[in-house]
Amino acid sequence: MNNERKKIFFIFVVFAALFFLLLCRAFQLQVINRKELIAYSESQTLRTSKVYPFRGNIYDRNGSPLAINIQTYSIFTIPKNVKGGIGYYKKLADIVPKLSFSKIKKKLFNRKRYTWLARKITLTKEQVERIKKLQGIYIESVPKRLYPNHELLSQVLGFTGIDNNGLAGLEYLFDKELSGKPKITKYIQDAKGRALKFESQEIGGDAQNLRLTIDKDLQSVAEKFLKLAVKKYKAVGGGIGIMNPETGGILAVANYPTYDANKLHLSTPKNRKLAFVSDPLEPGSVFKALTVVSALENKIIRPDTNYYCEKGKLKIDNHIIGEAEQNKHYEWLSVNEIMKYSSNIGVTKIAFDLTFPVFDETLRKFHIGRKTGIELPGESRGIYNFGKNVSPLSLSNISFGQGLATTGIQMLAAYSSIANGGKYVRPTIFLDQEQSNKGKRIFSKDTASELVKMLVSVVEEGTGSNARIPSFVMAGKTSTAQRPASNGGYDGYIPGFIGFPVNVKNKFVIYVYVDGPKGASYYGNTVAAPVFREVAKYVLYKNKEFSNMVKYAKEKDLNYLDFVKTSKSSTRTNGPDVLPNFIGLDKISAWNIFSKLNFKVRHKGIGIVRRQHPKPGQRINDKTVVTLYYEPPEYE
Repeated sequence: MNNERKKIFFIFVVFAALFFLLLCRAFQLQVINRKELIAYSESQTLRTSKVYPFRGNIYDRNGSPLAINIQTYSIFTIPKNVKGGIGYYKKLADIVPKLSFSKIKKKLFNRKRYTWLARKITLTKEQVERIKKLQGIYIESVPKRLYPNHELLSQVLGFTGIDNNGLAGLEYLFDKELSGKPKITKYIQDAKGRALKFESQEIGGDAQNLRLTIDKDLQSVAEKFLKLAVKKYKAVGGGIGIMNPETGGILAVANYPTYDANKLHLSTPKNRKLAFVSDPLEPGSVFKALTVVSALENKIIRPDTNYYCEKGKLKIDNHIIGEAEQNKHYEWLSVNEIMKYSSNIGVTKIAFDLTFPVFDETLRKFHIGRKTGIELPGESRGIYNFGKNVSPLSLSNISFGQGLATTGIQMLAAYSSIANGGKYVRPTIFLDQEQSNKGKRIFSKDTASELVKMLVSVVEEGTGSNARIPSFVMAGKTSTAQRPASNGGYDGYIPGFIGFPVNVKNKFVIYVYVDGPKGASYYGNTVAAPVFREVAKYVLYKNKEFSNMVKYAKEKDLNYLDFVKTSKSSTRTNGPDVLPNFIGLDKISAWNIFSKLNFKVRHKGIGIVRRQHPKPGQRINDKTVVTLYYEPPEYE
């Protein structure tokens, strides 16, 4: 029994000693020699790379691609593994002509470890197979980000780096969601110095696609007319945004100048920025609508309340406040007229009756001085830093949009509240968010209705005449804000226009401004309103609002429409065997006539019928095939 105990004790001591030695060895390797062993391990690893092979795509609201991936290849070498010296690389130059032998020699000068020879180049299948046979030269399949529409929406989309990681815009903000899981590749040196390739079992995945509220066609039209205006007036730049006031969905947003993310090296950081969201500016007279909203909602005024406008000059704290147009000498104006003629003095007196604490409460409901929360990087909260009260001069300046700064997206969201009947809806760039966006009421429907009427008068009879579109009633407001100079004070102007159509099925609000136009023309009505008009016309055509007869239509428009109705509609059909006149009809109206006749029809194009074959008045039978050619309507 004693011998057995001794044996057990001996075995225990041996194992304990071995375990202790093992612990000592582990301590030596993991603590004492840790740095040396890591360095040795790294010396054996020639290269480690992470490749995200399935970066998510970005689409517009209709499924059109905005950012996609294409297959490219990267080529690198480990010079010490190449037999035959530098001359061996002539084989690679023969396979890939764009990699000239002289360029390869330059890249390999004094290099022994792995060296990139080309990054993200396109190759044929045959070229890839031939390169794989070259010893010491390695090729990797790498996806490359492509923006198929070039400059379109580039400031929103952003761009990726050489390793496909997001560096700006949505690509940066949602890089984790777009990237998914990487595929890790290691090249390790064996005992003979040869490179062995090891790949992780993870092949990538879980990358998400993004679906935006943007309409690619509207974005293209908005960018086109903004660019034309900036170039026409030799301006520094400009911005534009289109928003659905019911859902908060941003249909288009852009600044000009812009850039092409496919040619990033040709751009400047300034042009890559979406200033419409990130750069605040003085809003000018478009801000007057918020002053009037606050006064209407708080029962301070009615549309017919009159104010004496001091014949164009009002002294406040030893300063003289004048009208935007110095030659205007208004006396008594109603609130409606104050908005119509954009009177600085009139809106100042409204603000004085309102008082700043009450006005401030309204502005904060409009998110003035706060971010809207749109899902884009770099959004500014604007400049609105006031205490519980302000001086009379400051209150006057705030009332007509000076002494504070807002972003384009803030003003677009504010006017959307007017267009939708008094609800503040957070602007969003994502389609799934738009579908669940409900908004919060911040003023009454009655207040919104009264203000809409005032904004209609601005376009129909006041300072926004260049925003008119025949057969539609537009509500809007001009501005001609002073442009801050880099060294303080002001230098030039920023004309703007913001507005929306009244009584249409598909609502939208457009805000456009042009930064620093040159020449004598710098007013919102002459520079910005025409851009609004052209973009709004396209949106109305695209939404098929051709036959919308709005309730505020002027008498001359109604007479014109009555004439069209009696002279055209009454002569559409002349019996079952005579081909009717379809010229000027939209597709729905044409179908209503077809349903009563017995012949075949083909439709080509969109819009209204511009021509038809056979011509109106010809005899037809049940074998006749009628072709109608549609084109978007045009207004002079």
